[in-house]
Amino acid sequence: MIFLAGRDRYTQRTLLRAVHTRLRKQPGCEDVRYHPSRRRPRYVIANVHPPTFRSASYDVESARLEIRFWYPVGVDHEYYRINWVEPTRNLMLGFHQDADHPDLGPCHIQLNHEDAPVDRYEVAFLDAHPLAVLDHRLKQLATALEAIAWESETPSLPIGSL
Repeated sequence: MIFLAGRDRYTQRTLLRAVHTRLRKQPGCEDVRYHPSRRRPRYVIANVHPPTFRSASYDVESARLEIRFWYPVGVDHEYYRINWVEPTRNLMLGFHQDADHPDLGPCHIQLNHEDAPVDRYEVAFLDAHPLAVLDHRLKQLATALEAIAWESETPSLPIGSL
């Protein structure tokens, strides 16, 4: 069991339970579940009705949120992936705080289309409780989704759109 200083002694499982509870209260989120299972959660996944989630019209009728927080050894903050996935358009937009792209700093936003990265930009590191980070990033997701530009059926995320 790993305990984090300054993070209310959360473990990964406890945090994912809190994320699950938070998403069950989020307008537009349905069928909130753990992956791979409740006993061994690694992600929290929710089906999303985009117009309700965003409080605005949207081009697709269904999407999915995939949220993962984890605590790597030797790092003084949590890692996370907060992804918006649209299977019908093969689109993924997500905030990632991990070590995958050190040239972008500790946190970045990434847009994928057809299973390949289209845009990736550094975003501000949030030194806050993980649930506060989740709330902030969910609000930013709505802004970023609105900013996506489509040209010849290819999306792009204009730099500075957050």
